[in-house]
Amino acid sequence: MPDSHSTGDATIDLARAERCGFPEVVYGPGKRPETIAEIFAAQQQHGQACLATRVDPAQVAAVRAKFPEAIANEVARTVRLLPPGESEVPRGFVAVLTAGTTDLAVAEEAVETLRWMNTHVELIVDVGVAGPQRLLEAKPRFVNADAVVVAAGMEGALPSVVGGHVACPVIAVPTSVGYGAAFGGIAALLGMLNSCASNVTVVNIDAGFKAGYVAGLIARRAAGDA
Repeated sequence: MPDSHSTGDATIDLARAERCGFPEVVYGPGKRPETIAEIFAAQQQHGQACLATRVDPAQVAAVRAKFPEAIANEVARTVRLLPPGESEVPRGFVAVLTAGTTDLAVAEEAVETLRWMNTHVELIVDVGVAGPQRLLEAKPRFVNADAVVVAAGMEGALPSVVGGHVACPVIAVPTSVGYGAAFGGIAALLGMLNSCASNVTVVNIDAGFKAGYVAGLIARRAAGDA
């Protein structure tokens, strides 16, 4: 199999799955819709699953024109394709939590990334610290996860609280949700970076894809995959 494939305005890294465990992911902004469809076609020809993030409706339409079976998530702004042939049983388990409903778009991006990685995922929404009983009620659904992704805006407190309830990595995603002094997610980011919960690590603001991807790698190892 060649290491790369050119579509004219993109060069696809077809060897990334061999090196890193998963194929190259397409970042949608700035790309022509036809380019994304061409990238997906090349990846499918080489037996790879496909994922594009931050896509717009025109980009989704171009992919679906070539692949009607494409799975799009309007909330997450993703589109993906399963690998050709039979689907494997999902491996590993990741829980994705949101502090509020307004964090859902970021969480859904993590969820779609994990589904693309063939990881079992459970989405738990609106369990922020303003209603602590909600998190305790949901605890049986995430306490045995291989990793937990937590998306939170405003003061960003939820990942630290979750970290005190689980014996696995917690990947915190600061979101840009909040009023003025939230500074578009910077307040949440700084709070999470200063977490006293030892199992909490942090990704960039609104970076649902990165959180999901790292959690998926952890789950893959926990399931015994190299």
